[in-house]
Amino acid sequence: MLDPYLALLFMAILAGAFALFSVTAAPYIGPRRYNRAKLDSYECGIEPSPKPVVGGGRMPVAYYLTAMLFILFDIEMVFLYPFAVSADALGLFGLVEIILFVITVGFAYAYVWRRGGLDWN
Repeated sequence: MLDPYLALLFMAILAGAFALFSVTAAPYIGPRRYNRAKLDSYECGIEPSPKPVVGGGRMPVAYYLTAMLFILFDIEMVFLYPFAVSADALGLFGLVEIILFVITVGFAYAYVWRRGGLDWN
């Protein structure tokens, strides 16, 4: 009765054992070369400073816009993948729906492009 799930259970146990082994073994077998640069804080690829670069302690909005754009276009791929897998079974209705979806995301992409959200200056 549980034969189809036995391989899945074995894979989950194997993945958990590997994760647990990796986390517990890393401090013992990994290199330990500490220096001042490794102990400093690191943020977004720039040198941290006591005062923020952009005035008043605020982060630039560009960081948040980049994250939102990534999420927007990443979610597009999440919704396109199941369609690609079952495209034959959906027929003409599925094709029309996915075309409407791609057009909607295309409008979002054109809006972001026109507003300068894709200029990485």
